[in-house]
Amino acid sequence: MFRHTDYLQFDVAPEKPDPVYARKLQELLGGAYGEMTVTMQYLMQGWNCRMPGKYKDLIMDIATEEIGHVEMIATMVARLLEGAPATESSKAAGADPVVAAILGGMDPQQAIISGGGAVLADSNGVPWNGRYIVASGNLLADFYANVTAEAQGRLQTARLYNMTDDPGVKNMLKFNLARDTYHQNMWLSAIEELKADGLEGSIAPNALFDEEYTEHAETLWHLSDGTMSDQGRWASGPAPDGVHENRFIADPQPLGGKGGAPAPDPKLYATYDGSLGEPASSALGTEKGLVGKVKEALDPDKP
Repeated sequence: MFRHTDYLQFDVAPEKPDPVYARKLQELLGGAYGEMTVTMQYLMQGWNCRMPGKYKDLIMDIATEEIGHVEMIATMVARLLEGAPATESSKAAGADPVVAAILGGMDPQQAIISGGGAVLADSNGVPWNGRYIVASGNLLADFYANVTAEAQGRLQTARLYNMTDDPGVKNMLKFNLARDTYHQNMWLSAIEELKADGLEGSIAPNALFDEEYTEHAETLWHLSDGTMSDQGRWASGPAPDGVHENRFIADPQPLGGKGGAPAPDPKLYATYDGSLGEPASSALGTEKGLVGKVKEALDPDKP
């Protein structure tokens, strides 16, 4: 269960209203790498974790903290909108074209839909989407994704930090930056812990190495006009997993035959000159192939 504490994790106190910045701040709430994304990402990872103990406890600790970060950003957005009513904004815009241009950056949904508060959307008003999250059940793969999420979130927070002069807003963002710093280090530490505990290696999943083509698990194919991609550890020497040896192929050649789609099903009306012959089977349920023949055998009277 969850229990809400009626206090914010850190102070949220802007010095003055700023509806334009309130829209920008929406990115940290409902953007692809915003607080709602990491909240739901960590919650789903925790709920799907098959191992009771330190890893699940860690995930749930951070997931619950992120709920508080959603609350902080939503509160900051609402307070930045406080004292900036649409009527006053309209008057200012009518009197000064420069102000009108600035106010063009406001988010009307914050007034129309949420009544002067935050909306669960990014800075362009695009609604938050559950497809932003990663929760695979494989802790190594998920923890790698978590490092990425925290890195992108901190990057966006840093950019927004430089887009405001409000000391109160900066005060909150300093805290958010610090928490993102810790969370990156924390997930990196958790990755090393997984390895030390013998649960995972460096590659996710830690399986099927004897099935894959090893020679293709070690090579960088030089496929661009750039001339320096061979100048890094990824091109020579031991791979981070301690098993493979990185190599560079300067002039890679195709290993397969020519690509191309087969003859199309005529009922799909693709433009076709007949050069590939008749289709081997039907597609998308037009039932001219094996499926249709089976159904016809089972019900010969059906037209």
